[in-house]
Amino acid sequence: QVQLVESGGGLVQAGGSLRLSCATSGLTFSTHIMGWFRQAPGKEREFVAAISWIADSTYYGDSVKGRFTISRDNAKNTVSLQMNRLKPEDTAVYFCAAGRMGTRYIGPYDYWGQGTQVTVSS
Repeated sequence: QVQLVESGGGLVQAGGSLRLSCATSGLTFSTHIMGWFRQAPGKEREFVAAISWIADSTYYGDSVKGRFTISRDNAKNTVSLQMNRLKPEDTAVYFCAAGRMGTRYIGPYDYWGQGTQVTVSS
């Protein structure tokens, strides 16, 4: 069974940094595009970042460009999201997602993790 497990969320002050990680199992990691999404209370799910199968292409939502960096380690079957210069509006539950070969970076994705809470205080 495919499983995605996020970690690294927490509470941080505005301007600080967090690094999220997503550990995967049950899939051929190197053949999947990996993405991060987030959802704040009362708001729609928002695309954050994605990275292609061989990590030669990355994609970012406009709200995080220049602040967040996505990376993947195919040997460890993990994907990470380095989040810098965090803002209160970054507060949300962050979800890791995996898409089969042919998946567009914006989605729809095939597998989802349970999410990890990121809270940015002013």
